Amino acid sequence: MISLSMENTPVLLLSLLILTFSVSASATTVQAIFTFGDSIFDAGNNHFNKNCSAQADFPPYGSSFFHRSTGRFTNGRTVVDFISQFAGIELQKPYLQAQIEVANGSTKDYPSNGINFASAGSGVLHDTNEDLVVTPLQVQLQQFQTLIGQNQIDKQLLQNSLFFFESGSNDIFNYFLPLEPPALNPDAYVEAMLTQVGQFMDQIYNLGARRIAVFSLGPVGCVPARALLPGAPVDRCFGKMDQMVKNYNQGLETVVKSIPSKYPGAVGVYGAVYEIVQLFRAIPKRYGFVNVSSACCGDGTLGGLVQCGKEGYAVCPNPDQFLFWDYFHPSEHTYHLISKILWSGSQSRIRPLNLKALANLTAV
Repeated sequence: MISLSMENTPVLLLSLLILTFSVSASATTVQAIFTFGDSIFDAGNNHFNKNCSAQADFPPYGSSFFHRSTGRFTNGRTVVDFISQFAGIELQKPYLQAQIEVANGSTKDYPSNGINFASAGSGVLHDTNEDLVVTPLQVQLQQFQTLIGQNQIDKQLLQNSLFFFESGSNDIFNYFLPLEPPALNPDAYVEAMLTQVGQFMDQIYNLGARRIAVFSLGPVGCVPARALLPGAPVDRCFGKMDQMVKNYNQGLETVVKSIPSKYPGAVGVYGAVYEIVQLFRAIPKRYGFVNVSSACCGDGTLGGLVQCGKEGYAVCPNPDQFLFWDYFHPSEHTYHLISKILWSGSQSRIRPLNLKALANLTAV
């Protein structure tokens, strides 16, 4: 594990970090954020993919902040949005929106504040939800690689950028869908997922990423949509699912720990989102929650049987009091709390650096 303390860091590793980066005590040096992942991070890519059936481009999504649907799968901002605001960066456009604007001439260049490639419903496994025509992680990476190859992104900008990665919840949720028996046992399935993550890290580093934030999955077995799964409990979280999540998260942290030795000049951080969300669930009142089990917007058991905005849905009057906005996704209030902890929290929540420190790293 990287650490900035001499007690916990090998002298050689510490020296390499100091030679490569210095920490600024003033404003953040980061100029852009490039984001890869699923619906937790999607800023509206699926909206611009007209063949995609995984959508949140209708009311009441976006109602609490944007006052319109933006394609984000929550009632307002996501973690990426909040971190962008904390760092003083304009919110990033979805890649497909930027691509359309450049193609039709409404803008000349791709944005210089970063791009969001995340696609709701996608996974780290290429085939996850392919029937929904989502954009797999591998294709998201190809989109980024194409822009680099076409000199649409200033390579110098990459040195002053953050790279965010969060994906895997759809892969694990789908493992428990009753469509057909899985070909792999849970451990082998998680290993297959981590193999894809490792390949992603290799490629994103080779393309210029140097400040990489990897976010763990939250407790996927606690989402209200577990009510859709036969045999899943509704009075408690789905333990088998969360065990796979924990195993995957452990593998993600191992990937992050290997970054300084495997990728010279790179710094990686691991955001322990699972533990953060479990803290909210354990002491909800401290964080302003009244309900940490059901969706604010939806219908049926736990509000998890109908997507928010679809026929028959109902919406709660106080979304900020709910951990979950819809059957899969946190509320804006939850995202805000998570973002604050990831931005300036201790190593028990994000390690070895928080995002504020990562954003203050400057190439020497």
